[in-house]
Amino acid sequence: MADQQLGVLKALDVAKTQLYHFTAIVIAGMGFFTDAYDLFCVSLVTKLLGRLYYFNPESAKPGSLPPHVAAAVNGVALCGTLAGQLFFGWLGDKLGRKKVYGLTLIMMIVCSIASGLSFGNQAKGVMTTLCFFRFWLGFGIGGDYPLSATIMSEYANKKTRGAFIAAVFAMQGVGILAGGFVALAVSSIFDKQFPSPTYDQDRFLSTPPEADYIWRIIVMFGAIPAALTFYWRMKMPETARYTALVAKDIKQATKDMSKVLQVELEVEERADDPKLNYGLFSKEFLRRHGLPLLGCTSTWFLLDIAFYSQNLFQKDIFSAIGWIPKAGTMNAIHEVFKIARAQTLIALCSTVPGYWFTVAFIDIMGRFAIQLMGFFFMTVFMFAIAFPYNHWIKPDNRIGFVIMYSLTFFFANFGPNATTFIVPAEIFPARLRSTCHGISAATGKAGAIVGAFGFLYAAQSQDPAKTDAGYPPGIGVKNSLIMLGVINFIGMLFTFLVPEPKGKSLEELSGEAEVEK
Repeated sequence: MADQQLGVLKALDVAKTQLYHFTAIVIAGMGFFTDAYDLFCVSLVTKLLGRLYYFNPESAKPGSLPPHVAAAVNGVALCGTLAGQLFFGWLGDKLGRKKVYGLTLIMMIVCSIASGLSFGNQAKGVMTTLCFFRFWLGFGIGGDYPLSATIMSEYANKKTRGAFIAAVFAMQGVGILAGGFVALAVSSIFDKQFPSPTYDQDRFLSTPPEADYIWRIIVMFGAIPAALTFYWRMKMPETARYTALVAKDIKQATKDMSKVLQVELEVEERADDPKLNYGLFSKEFLRRHGLPLLGCTSTWFLLDIAFYSQNLFQKDIFSAIGWIPKAGTMNAIHEVFKIARAQTLIALCSTVPGYWFTVAFIDIMGRFAIQLMGFFFMTVFMFAIAFPYNHWIKPDNRIGFVIMYSLTFFFANFGPNATTFIVPAEIFPARLRSTCHGISAATGKAGAIVGAFGFLYAAQSQDPAKTDAGYPPGIGVKNSLIMLGVINFIGMLFTFLVPEPKGKSLEELSGEAEVEK
């Protein structure tokens, strides 16, 4: 077999790192910024929404969202994302990456703004509109996963491709921090302007009516960075690999990349190899890419169960260890500030560094090693938190608990959370690349849904007197954490199905450069 890679693609593979790589990272990363911003700001907002719309003057505790509402607000965005990943992943291979890319961004901008506006001021109206627009926001965000990964991987050079895709993904970390900072800023300003007593002092006055603006401002702010990158997104040329290998227009691909790389490339002719036109559901696809696809989907699924259950329940864990005071001792605005502060601290210390560690080491250590190591340490720290759980809850041991908890996050991001996103964008053939990435990502989101909802019910106390309002007794936090540790361990085993793409060209990985002699 001779290596028959097109000249224009080879030029991209060996190109030196230059400005267009970095613009591509920012343009592609903005979707992830919005994604993370949105998914994580909702956890700040849920407590406030409970106080505003489910206030019961008879109750000794501030209002909180009923279980089905809390599940809907958290869950619709994830369900939308899952649908969007499958739909836009498929569309990105059918119409081209670029055409679909602007569409997902418009959806994200419009729905971000719309989810901060709501019809009526009754709980039902507000929650319904919020959920409706969060679903479609998720749908747009979902499209961004396969497209951003594919675009970045198709633009990058061979040597630093992993780091570039990881950098796009690391924009999530920036989004999480931005969510935290915006919430801190908004709640501080409101706290100064509208001082109010704590819930225990005065149930009515503890939530000033102006607090309703807080969550709306926080939710809508996520649209701004996305809107800023729209123009640049529209100016980006279609990726050469799509134009040459899928649309079969080698001339156009060469022309586009000559502009981007700022070198003269010569156009070459290429006969089409009918053997490489197998579809997604063919035996040939199964033979070549079946196991790798199983590896990508299963590891992403298992990781997201653990990752999302940890993430969405940060605030419960913080309350349990006393980082966030009892709800009754705070007013509504202060509560937003306290939760935002705790989440931002965890993000600054563990989540964000984890992403950049991946960027730094992925092309040195390789994807496989990082994923295996990440799953291994996540398992270790989960068990280290779970088995002596009753020891960690004691006030003196809180700091140790938070350190262990942060380390699980660090190794999720310097580990499978990043690699499960990177690998599917590298190992499949160009005409199925965005579809396969969408399938992997959607399986991951299915895991997130399991994690987010399963854990919500599982982590409830076994003692019916101690459960949150409206929830049935569960298996308790300790047993839930043990389960998560086991899930991480299974993820480690499935990692062995995933091939190592480090240092190889995309065509070599997907078998598209093979031509019979």
